[in-house]
Amino acid sequence: MTTTHPDWSLDTSWSLDQTFASSSGAVRWAALGPADAAPVVLVHGTPFSSYVWRGVARALARDHRVYVWDLPGYGASEMRAGQDVSLAAQARVFTELLAHWGLDGQEPPAVLAHDFGGCVALRAHLLHGARYARLAVVDPVALAPWGSPTYRLLGAHADVFAQLPPALHEALVREYVGSASHRGLHPAVLDRLVAPWCTEAGRPAFYRQIEQNDQRFTDEIQGRYGELALPVLVCWGTEDTWIPVARGHELAGLIPGAELRLIEGAGHLVQEDAPAELTGELARFLNAGPRTVR
Repeated sequence: MTTTHPDWSLDTSWSLDQTFASSSGAVRWAALGPADAAPVVLVHGTPFSSYVWRGVARALARDHRVYVWDLPGYGASEMRAGQDVSLAAQARVFTELLAHWGLDGQEPPAVLAHDFGGCVALRAHLLHGARYARLAVVDPVALAPWGSPTYRLLGAHADVFAQLPPALHEALVREYVGSASHRGLHPAVLDRLVAPWCTEAGRPAFYRQIEQNDQRFTDEIQGRYGELALPVLVCWGTEDTWIPVARGHELAGLIPGAELRLIEGAGHLVQEDAPAELTGELARFLNAGPRTVR
């Protein structure tokens, strides 16, 4: 199924102009919006990059200081053999980044996280003491069981798939990334999302990040969602085939006072399928009432 995309979806100017030396390698990041505005941090999931947040980031940057970054092993950030890119490592790196940005003090940020970025944000908060003003999770990896059949197959046989010739590897990644959208990705957007995984460093990095992640990283925190004592928004695409919308209802029910907002007609990659609707929900949430810090 195809759809007409707004002009900004084809933006090729997205770039991250800053570098942070994290415990898991060099992280590329950028900040948008007024330096003195309330901070917002965006966290992407797998197998994506901060590029999926470009429209939301620029819209929110009118009224907020918006921080975007590529997780270690993703996008423009460092990819290397032996790198720890597990969900446990990503949560530690996120905590390091918040300190680097000076967002671990009196004015902690709002955090908006997609896919396994949701697990990263939840682990950083529950296990590492990262403080947020509020938290929005979009189709997050948060509840067991998780991982599509394709994801589990790739993780179980990463050494085999890593031997694919470059052309077959690219075809596999394109099909996999494309399946995250219900409405269909514009070819230029798909090219941008796939490109980091098709370099000499990116091909093994694609399988590395899948191989290193498993359900234990959510098992360690799933029983603690009732401890969340800050405003939480759960957004979910109703046509998500990677993580069914029923998980959204379940997750919202585990978090005291959480709001659930369903995005009609959107698949797992809500930022591409319904950017206006998602941005509206996130902006409303960010501007709703007094800021609560935990």
